[in-house]
Amino acid sequence: MATVSTIIVVVAGIIALFIVLTITNILQAGSKKAHTRSMADILGVDPKKATYDDVEKLSRKETMQLFIAASTPDFKALNGEFKARLLSGGVLGKSSELFTHHVFPTGWITVHTKWIGKAFKPASDSSGHGYNLFEEKTKSGTRILRLRKIDTNLAPSKIARDNKNSFQINYSRYNKGTVHSMRDEIRKINDNLYIGMGYMGPGGGSANPAPFALIGKPSPWVGPDKS
Repeated sequence: MATVSTIIVVVAGIIALFIVLTITNILQAGSKKAHTRSMADILGVDPKKATYDDVEKLSRKETMQLFIAASTPDFKALNGEFKARLLSGGVLGKSSELFTHHVFPTGWITVHTKWIGKAFKPASDSSGHGYNLFEEKTKSGTRILRLRKIDTNLAPSKIARDNKNSFQINYSRYNKGTVHSMRDEIRKINDNLYIGMGYMGPGGGSANPAPFALIGKPSPWVGPDKS
C-alpha cells in the first residue's frame, strides 16, 4: 500500500512540475499580440542580412516578438528541402530539443537521430504537403530519413494575435500519438532565413510554441521515405 502511495505522490509531483514549467515557458514568451517593433529593432541588424546566429542570441520574449514582426511568406517560395535548426526556447528548451531529435523521428527513443530540416511541395497558391528530414548515424556513416509527412496551407496565425497569415503545417492526417496534435507556423525574415514556431496539444498548444529556423536556399524535393 505504501508503494502505491509513493508512486502516486511521485507521479503527482512530476505532473505538477510539468505544469509549473509549462506556465513559466508561456510567461517567458511574453505577449503574443501585435506590436510596433520592427525586425531591425528586435534583431539589432538589417533583417535582409540577418543570420541564424542573430536570431539565436535573442531571448524567448524577443524571439516571439520577431515572429510577430516577420512577414507572411510567399507560399510557393517554400518549395524543396530546407535545412533547419532549433532555436533556444526558455525553460523547456532542452526538453523540446531532446524530443525533437530523439523521439519525434519515429515515436520511439532513437539515440542516433537528429532533426535537420523540412521539405515542402505546393499544390496550389495556398495548400500543399511535405515531410521532415532527420540525420541518423549508423555504423557505416550517416543517412537521411524523410519522415513525418505533413499538410501545408496559408491561414491566420493561431500563435500570434495579429490577424496576419502564417505558413501553416498540420501533422494530423499522417501521424498518431502526440505528433497527431502537432502544428507549426512559419514566417519570413529574409530570402535565406525563416522563423518557425511549433507546438503540440499536450505541451500547452499554441500558447506554448517552440521556435526554430529554416536556413538557406532549398535543395530539390526528393519525397518522403516509403513506410
